[in-house]
Order: sequence, then C-alpha cells, then structure tokens
Amino acid sequence: MPRILIAVLVFLAGFTAYIAIAIILADLVLPLHWVVQALYFIVAGTAWAWPARALMVWAARR
Repeated sequence: MPRILIAVLVFLAGFTAYIAIAIILADLVLPLHWVVQALYFIVAGTAWAWPARALMVWAARR
C-alpha cells in the first residue's frame, strides 16, 4: 500500500477522533471564563497541524 494512501487513511481517522475529543472538551470549557475559552479554542484549533505536518512529511518521503 502506498504511503500516501496510508497517510490519508490515518489522517481521516485521526482527525475525526481529534474533532470528537475537541467537541467533548469544549462542552466542559464553555461554562468557564471567556479567557479560558479563548485559550482552549486557540490551542484546539491549531494543535492538529503539527501531527498533520509530520504525517505529510512521512508520506512525501522516499
């Protein structure tokens, strides 16, 4: 199986799980102070980029 196909499947599964976890945690954060909410959503909105980048680098490697 080519690396790109594996990377796409891993990304789709991982991103789906990440979204589910982020939504569950967001429900816990919503009653808190707006600063805590803002920090959570900034982190949760960008944290997926590092694993995705590593996966793309791995898929593009020869």
